[in-house]
This record gives sequence, structure tokens and C-alpha cells, in this order.
Amino acid sequence: MKRIRYSKDVDALLIELSDKTIDYAEDAGQIIVHFTKDGEPVLIEILDAKDFLLRSFSTVVTEQEAVLR
Repeated sequence: MKRIRYSKDVDALLIELSDKTIDYAEDAGQIIVHFTKDGEPVLIEILDAKDFLLRSFSTVVTEQEAVLR
């Protein structure tokens, strides 16, 4: 079951990759990845999602503009 949800009250984007049981999580700044005991990713959380997505999109646009020039 794959699902993407946005939690407005905490500004978090949740990307569910499977419905398996979560055993542990690892974080890298704004991104938290939850894994099964076998190391399979189950859930990705992006904190401060609005800011993260705006910065990501602006980077993509800037890179595309550079390629077109």
C-alpha cells in the first residue's frame, strides 16, 4: 500500500512505501526514513515540508535554466 499524505499542523510530508512493521528509523536532517528489521524502507517523513519542497523545486528550475543557456 503506497500513500502520500501531508500533515498541515506539523508541516510534514509522509510517504508510505509499504504496510510492513517499522523496526527502526534513521534521520538525515529534515528527512526520516523508517525501516523494517530487514532494512527495507517503509515510511519516509519530510519535516518542514513546504520549505524543503520549495528549495528542491527552485534547485531543479535553476539547473534546467543553466542547461538551456
